[in-house]
Amino acid sequence: MDKSQIKRCAIYTRKSTDENLQDSFNSLDAQREAAEAYIQSQKMNGWRLLPDRYDDGGYSGGNMNRPGLKKLLEDVKAGKIDIIIVYKLDRLSRSICDFAELSKVFDKHGTSFVSVTQEINTTTSSGRMMLNILVTFAQYEREVIAERIRDKMSASRKKGKWVGGSVPLGYKVVDKHLHINEEEVKIVKRIFTRFLEIGSPRQIAFELEESGVARRDGRPWNVSHIYRILQNHTYIGKVNYKGEIYEGEHEAIIDKKSWDEAQEHLKENDPMKYLRNKKQETVAILKGVIRCGHCGCAMGPTYARRRGRKYLYYLCVDESKRGKHVCPVNRVAAPAIEEIVLKLKQRPFLEDF
Repeated sequence: MDKSQIKRCAIYTRKSTDENLQDSFNSLDAQREAAEAYIQSQKMNGWRLLPDRYDDGGYSGGNMNRPGLKKLLEDVKAGKIDIIIVYKLDRLSRSICDFAELSKVFDKHGTSFVSVTQEINTTTSSGRMMLNILVTFAQYEREVIAERIRDKMSASRKKGKWVGGSVPLGYKVVDKHLHINEEEVKIVKRIFTRFLEIGSPRQIAFELEESGVARRDGRPWNVSHIYRILQNHTYIGKVNYKGEIYEGEHEAIIDKKSWDEAQEHLKENDPMKYLRNKKQETVAILKGVIRCGHCGCAMGPTYARRRGRKYLYYLCVDESKRGKHVCPVNRVAAPAIEEIVLKLKQRPFLEDF
């Protein structure tokens, strides 16, 4: 027989308990004997038993961390096995979901699978059909489980419970509940207090960096992080679930009055508001044109409101994201820089500007 027609077969056996494993003939031997007989029946099709043994005695089918199974998968990935034979499907795994994952590995490396006592033989079309049915049910099982988890999390959120995720600054998780972190709560209160005083997230980020206040992840304070803190409903004792706000079980850090004032300030001083309002009389004519002379980053339009009047500026993008400690260039008044550029444009050598 041509070597290309030889099918290298591996037998996998498993027994849940180690009882009777020391006997001269045990359950693992019985499984192997049945599998060897099946391979012998397929000898005319080129099936040949490999000498390596893949046995797991005393391991549950729900445990995927088995030495015999690990060795089997390693040899599959190494291209050493063409067909895997087991006595019964649950010898590989009692979980259809786990088996579906194993099946993906087998398919990826061109390895077929046979269950001696069941109508599963992926070297045949009917066997592949049976396997696809099992995998379909496995997918259904996963989706049902995921749906139950989502429903449970949704119900917990609506009841104000903490169901995981990134823990907000100022809190810690104890027994699946949010509790005040006495050290971090000072930082949160400082951020809200300073924002109500100066109304500048960028300046707050700069001050925190200058005073050596560290973030949990060790990264520098930036404007977007300050904004997220100022807009987080957790700090007033609430939880946000898919855009809906519910009363939480945890203690608030910021009082409702201070929170409402902060939100009003955020609306009034939103740096993107200028760009979104197409009816603005003032247009940032240098948007996308000028760059910071210090770091080379683009300078984008922003504005500030004082005494009912709005003032347009151009701000270094690097500074707006990460603060003055990164780029020392402050914002530049739009009228001043625009006047200079317009005058330069009138010069002959800049006519193509």
